[in-house]
Amino acid sequence: MEKPKIATASLAGCFGCHMSLLDIDDRILKLFELVQFDKSPIDDIKKFTGQCAIGLIEGGCCNEENVHNLQNFRKHCGILISVGDCAINGGIPAMRNNIPLKECFDEAYRDGPSVYNPEGIIPNDKEIPLLLDKVYPCHHVVKVDYYLPGCPPPADTLWEALVALLSNKPLDLPYELIKYD
Repeated sequence: MEKPKIATASLAGCFGCHMSLLDIDDRILKLFELVQFDKSPIDDIKKFTGQCAIGLIEGGCCNEENVHNLQNFRKHCGILISVGDCAINGGIPAMRNNIPLKECFDEAYRDGPSVYNPEGIIPNDKEIPLLLDKVYPCHHVVKVDYYLPGCPPPADTLWEALVALLSNKPLDLPYELIKYD
């Protein structure tokens, strides 16, 4: 019998949630016995090879490429999980949400203390994804089935969630794995 596939991606975030997944330590070998990784930086597969049982998304949407990638994940994953605070509420990248884009561009490319740009040119190449007006959490763009909070969520939280879903058990994580008080 073919193992269920899992896909992972990082949008506008720091990759810390993927590091937390790797922090399941030797249980990663058990995970490899249960699943096959599809599109993921873990196995460096760049494109979906088919439908996936579970998709793990970290990071929010700050540009058009993030939106496209997230929509593609929703299309290819039976269950989509927002992993971490950036995916759930925008996290640190969303700190720019209260600053007009013009001010962000001016600081980054014209007026910042370490900027040397005598022509005052803001990069405008078709290869650079267009920034959105603000950073959006994943559930503002697509339907999300589950949320695993934290910055990043603990490795045990990721492990327990994946094992429950792969075993067709309800995702009912103990308070100790999702508390932040």
